[in-house]
This record gives sequence, C-alpha cells and structure tokens, in this order.
Amino acid sequence: MAKKIVFMLLNIDPAIPATLGSPFFQATVAAAMELEVEMYFSSRATSLLRQGVAAKLYPSERHDKSIYDFMRDAHSAGARFYACGASLLENDLDENNAIPEMDGVRGGAAFISAAIEDDVVTLTY
Repeated sequence: MAKKIVFMLLNIDPAIPATLGSPFFQATVAAAMELEVEMYFSSRATSLLRQGVAAKLYPSERHDKSIYDFMRDAHSAGARFYACGASLLENDLDENNAIPEMDGVRGGAAFISAAIEDDVVTLTY
C-alpha cells in the first residue's frame, strides 16, 4: 500500500475554476488517511499560490467555498505545496506575494524523484 501521494498540478487552469476543486479535496482526503501529500504547482496552476488569486475563484456558482478555502483545508490536513521554479516569473510569483501555505520552490528533479519512490502514487491534474 502507498504511503505517499504526489500531485502534479499542470493542466488545471485558473481560467476554468471548475477544474480546481477536486485535487485539493482529494489531497485533504489523502492527508486525513495519513498519507504524506505533496502538491507540485506548475504552468498556470502556479498562479494559485499568489495571494488573492485562489480566494476569488469558486468551483461553481453553487459553492460558497473558494478554491483558497479548499487549498487551506488540504494544507491544514498536512499537504505540502511546492511551486515550480521555472513558472515563478511566468506567474508573477515570489516570496513577497505568495500565500503563507506555500512550502517552497522545487524543480522538475524534485518532482520526478518523489514520483519514482517506492510506495508512492502520483496523480496529475
């Protein structure tokens, strides 16, 4: 059985908020199941780590919970959030405007290293 789950957030798009809730909900569930959870933000998804972006997005009109609320739930449950170093400039993200839940910056080698560990499941969104 897996002991860790690694999420790659590459194809979700803040311009399409309906794509954003599921990864964070699943990360919360995985952390509650006592799995180690790492979430890697790349491409446009990295903008979610900038203050104010995710707080304005909702998965649908029927939700009164923002994407940032989903992110805080996942982080509070134990998920760790890492920005792709190559996508920082593209998304106008730095340590001064990052959400407090961002745990650091990691590159492709860190993601691949985590993804190929024994007892790890990798999901991509």
